[in-house]
Amino acid sequence: MDRGTKRDAPVDQGGQDGESTEALGAGRIPLAVVVVDRDGLVSHWGAGARRLFGLAKDDALGRSAADLLPVSGALPDGGEGEGGPGARPGSPGSYGSYAASDGPGPGLESSLDQGLSYPAAGRARLAATADVPRSGRVDVLWWAYPLIGPGRERLLVLAADAEALHGEETEVFQRIAPGFALHTDFPGSADLARRLSEILPSMSVEESARIVTQVLELGYPVLEFSQNDRVPVTPDWGVPRRAERTARRERAARARAAGEPMPEELRGEVEDLEYAAVREHLEFLNEVSSRIGTSLDLSRTVVEVSKAVVPRFTDVAGTYLREQVVAGEGFDEGVPDTTTLWHRVALEHTDEPGRWDDVVPVGEAMPFPAHTPFFRCMTTGEPVLVPRITEEMGHAIASQFEKRDIRPLITGRSMLVVPLKARNAVLGFMILLRHPKRRDFNDMDRVTGAELAARAGLVLDNARMYTYQENVAETLQESMLPHIPPRMAGCDIATRYLPGTLLGRVGGDWFDSAKLPGARTAFVVGDVMGHGLNSAAMMGQLRTAVQTMAALDLPPAQLLRNLDDLAQRLGDTYLATCLYAVYDPIASELHLANAGHLPPVLVRAADGRSELLDLPTGAPIGVGGVPFEAVRVRVEPGDRLVMCTDGLVEVRGEDIGAGLATLCASAAHPAASMDAACDTIIRSLAATFSQAGRGGRKDDVALLMARLSGIEPDHVAEWRLVPDPSEVARARAMVREQLHAWGVGKPAGHAELMVSELVTNAVRHAHARPVALRLVHGDTLLCEVEDDDHELPTLLDAEPTDEAGRGLRVVSTLAREWGTSRTTSGKTVWFELALPRR
Repeated sequence: MDRGTKRDAPVDQGGQDGESTEALGAGRIPLAVVVVDRDGLVSHWGAGARRLFGLAKDDALGRSAADLLPVSGALPDGGEGEGGPGARPGSPGSYGSYAASDGPGPGLESSLDQGLSYPAAGRARLAATADVPRSGRVDVLWWAYPLIGPGRERLLVLAADAEALHGEETEVFQRIAPGFALHTDFPGSADLARRLSEILPSMSVEESARIVTQVLELGYPVLEFSQNDRVPVTPDWGVPRRAERTARRERAARARAAGEPMPEELRGEVEDLEYAAVREHLEFLNEVSSRIGTSLDLSRTVVEVSKAVVPRFTDVAGTYLREQVVAGEGFDEGVPDTTTLWHRVALEHTDEPGRWDDVVPVGEAMPFPAHTPFFRCMTTGEPVLVPRITEEMGHAIASQFEKRDIRPLITGRSMLVVPLKARNAVLGFMILLRHPKRRDFNDMDRVTGAELAARAGLVLDNARMYTYQENVAETLQESMLPHIPPRMAGCDIATRYLPGTLLGRVGGDWFDSAKLPGARTAFVVGDVMGHGLNSAAMMGQLRTAVQTMAALDLPPAQLLRNLDDLAQRLGDTYLATCLYAVYDPIASELHLANAGHLPPVLVRAADGRSELLDLPTGAPIGVGGVPFEAVRVRVEPGDRLVMCTDGLVEVRGEDIGAGLATLCASAAHPAASMDAACDTIIRSLAATFSQAGRGGRKDDVALLMARLSGIEPDHVAEWRLVPDPSEVARARAMVREQLHAWGVGKPAGHAELMVSELVTNAVRHAHARPVALRLVHGDTLLCEVEDDDHELPTLLDAEPTDEAGRGLRVVSTLAREWGTSRTTSGKTVWFELALPRR
């Protein structure tokens, strides 16, 4: 049964040769339906196929589809008779081709012979043969769908006689071609989907439902008329009827515009013309509204707006936006002037590809002078209609394009310039152009364009405001993230921060490091719960607090305790996880404490083995009342420490254990550099979740990796001095001798002077315990002097008559860095001196 034909046509009873084609009612086009099995043989040959191809059902079933269907759409036109250049051996006829513009898609031959994984459509001409006599060639339009399922059906082919679509009533159309579209693009889409089964051959309910589902997913069959109109293929095909009605209305509109007497047969159309036009414009606006604003991404929104109006409303659409809108910045909402720069952000057209690209490239910025219609539109905020661009106006507009002649592209076209406004501010404008052979823009189009621009302006403004707020949040977050030097005492450091990919992608993940006394380094990674500006601001507060407390050299557990108290004082909504680690390169030891964060990974240099360190988890920062514990872990030179936030290893719907396992495996992978090692980890985790079908990462990510190189024992020198002024001279001598042994040249004199000042202060203020002096030779020279006095020294401005107060001034002037810190038994004063590169 072939319900794609006229409903009153008799059912094919075996397809006797020579059976006449029944007269078709108005608006009905016979649709041939053919099903091809997995062997390439015809398994269904409907009555429409018998009428179109002239072959009875019994003669077609079981035969090779390639011998019966027009498969040579890519072959040259081979004359009218059998055996022309386009003939296929063994076929009942020869098939000529149309030009590429007459039909989209590849030839059906590839669909039959090589398999098809996507829908295809085309056009071919079928000539008469000895087996199948015809009066002239048959112009065939076809659509082909690959079928997937348990049955033997492999291909569904729909075909129709294109000549039946041409005639006086369709003279307004220059081109008819088969194509595909979403059925939801048309009014009554639910009815189209429901009645699709009427086109298909008779089969079980399950098979029919399966094929209907596949067709709807691949694209509904449509006819395209001159790129300006699309008609869905339905069981009763109202194409000629619709085309005839459109043609009558066009003639009635031309007669009324010219003031000519209305022909009798068109008088009924005049009464309905205005109502139909209004309804059509309202339908267009509703369709556009549903197609734009699907995203808050500004660039995507611009493209959606441009594509929504081409080709249905216009043939060319160029969109211009203020420079500040494109950059996601705020701007003065006053009236634009001749110095305002406008960026061309999108250009859609129906002309041949590349025709506009070189003359008006997307991305160009330019001002517009006061005499142009564009300036009038942007200053008045009202649409500007130019029924036809004259040569004089075309020359005036083209003068703005240096060394590019735009006149051939715009002269003779109808133009409508509409402003893109929101909240009484002009964000940009759209230039709409119609082809000279198309109806000019009129007052109703001006109203439609204004309404379209108003809706598009609001959507663009929402996207602009979101982009602006996102840029502010990202700038805030980037300003709060530290710039960690790649090399610190006894370790190399590499970091990565990746923003999230969801709305509000700015988050509260952070990493940091701090220089501590004794050549130690603190590492910290944290994650504020939530996203957005509040999380980024809280992250900045917590990071500052950690830096401040680290400078006090607080033990890890005590630091997290203080941070938890601070978060509770700031508010009950402050929650964050944090991992804090202190690396001592001299003692080869890590001292760690955890507040609800992921455990770090330690990669052992000896055997390349990686492991998650077993730490007491602790509660997140902000919970309050929960103790924090610290552990010490022995490390060796070359070991690597990896700390990250959960956005790297956790994806919704996937076990976090899989992410942690991948993290351990990728962290142990050899890499040429620390940066390369970080990139390897990120790529490995992304690939793991992609293969699991969980999509990409949604949360932001902070990653810190440190290679723990350590400091060799022979690069450290320590002495104990009794608190007596005579020890100052001995200290200078020991330092001088040690620096000479290390090969420190010119800086040795400055180091000796500063050691003398610090030891003098220490022996003067010490109580009972010996003064400790330590030198550490690395990329820099570190000197530490420790005594048992708890009062920290301060930098003073000594008067000329003062006998003291100049020692720290000397240290501050000569040292690269210096500082003080309290210890459990007193205080430490230290300085760092730059050394020449070795």
